[in-house]
Amino acid sequence: MSEPENIPRGTHPTDDARDAGPRPPVMEKAAGTGPTPPAAPGGTPGRAGRFWSARRVPAGSAALLLLLLAGVFLYDIAAVRADRPGLAWRRELARQLARRPLDDPWVLTGAAVAAALGLWLLLLAVTPGRRDLLPMRRTHPDVRAALHRDAAATVLRDRAVEVAGVQSARVRMRRRKAKVRAVAHFREPGEVRADLDTALGDAVQALGLARPPALSVRVARPGRKG
Repeated sequence: MSEPENIPRGTHPTDDARDAGPRPPVMEKAAGTGPTPPAAPGGTPGRAGRFWSARRVPAGSAALLLLLLAGVFLYDIAAVRADRPGLAWRRELARQLARRPLDDPWVLTGAAVAAALGLWLLLLAVTPGRRDLLPMRRTHPDVRAALHRDAAATVLRDRAVEVAGVQSARVRMRRRKAKVRAVAHFREPGEVRADLDTALGDAVQALGLARPPALSVRVARPGRKG
């Protein structure tokens, strides 16, 4: 499997990188049998959608909670059927629910908590997550690739410090926008910003992202010491 084109390699960590170094692009291949056919030249690339998270922790937690509740109620039903007293907390809960009106604060609080948990699970089910992955353009219908935001920020930062007059640079990469803050030490900030706009615009296009982020570039003078 060949790597995506125009992805700079050999970068070093940015000021905003959380890990020890830049992460490589993430690539997935659609399930299928047989060898992958080569991409037709000039063909229409596939749609570069976002990568979906497996949501293992929320799904596992919800499944475990439902399993425990089902086990407790099954035990209680079996105990009642065997002419034994039911669980004390279940009988007390049934009495409280029968006595308290619907506008009782405890009833409203419990309903609000249950509704909030349900909405949270629905939100996790309909949203893709994986906001740290930036989808790349699909040049082959069977291959999907994504670039970690830290790696993309590393590329833009390295390209920024190569511009003449830039002393240091910080990059904050988001899904739709890349904020670049540079410090110019011997050239005029306006000239440095013009060169940064050109260099970073080319760098963003070279990343091969499906949705290139908008650039926000600011150039400042270094602060006075003392």
